[in-house]
Amino acid sequence: MEFNGEFTLEGVTTEEVWLALSDPVMIENALPGCKFLMRVEGEPDFDELEAEATDENPPTLPDADPEVVAERAFVEGGKYATLIQLSVGSVNPRFETVVTIDRRDFPEMDASAEGSASNSSFEMESGMTLVETDDGATVEWWAETDVFGRVAQLGQRVINPVAKRVINRFFNRIEDQLSDVSDESSGLRDRIRGLI
Repeated sequence: MEFNGEFTLEGVTTEEVWLALSDPVMIENALPGCKFLMRVEGEPDFDELEAEATDENPPTLPDADPEVVAERAFVEGGKYATLIQLSVGSVNPRFETVVTIDRRDFPEMDASAEGSASNSSFEMESGMTLVETDDGATVEWWAETDVFGRVAQLGQRVINPVAKRVINRFFNRIEDQLSDVSDESSGLRDRIRGLI
């Protein structure tokens, strides 16, 4: 299955969007059904990671220091484990997923992922490009996904609306967070620009 689209954010710079979309904490907070998202080495033990995950919610932009956000940002070649639980039709799978940041070079990022749940799995390639606009930034994104097993049997007719709902919620949550950045002083904006 192929998905793509654009999402425009007003009142923000491409640097601010880049820092936000490079922040595992912001992504975890914005991604519906995400239980945790953390960097891993080797094969992750999802049960152990879930037990380690806390409800502690470190600050994100604009409350977090931009330097702290930049230090915890995704790393090219880095692997990140995440547990995502979504309702897809009558199925409620918990996808144990490993995401690899294949390329991270402002203003473009590409990632690949593999995930599995009981009797279902998926593989995904995805990417984004940030484009400056007159009054903000546009995220041009794409994803190619192969789904196998029980979820795949539901078909695109069921999967596509769920995917669209997840994507819209994700970008709306990012937009909510970033609207606070645009309300901050230009000093914060200058500090973020200096990090990219």
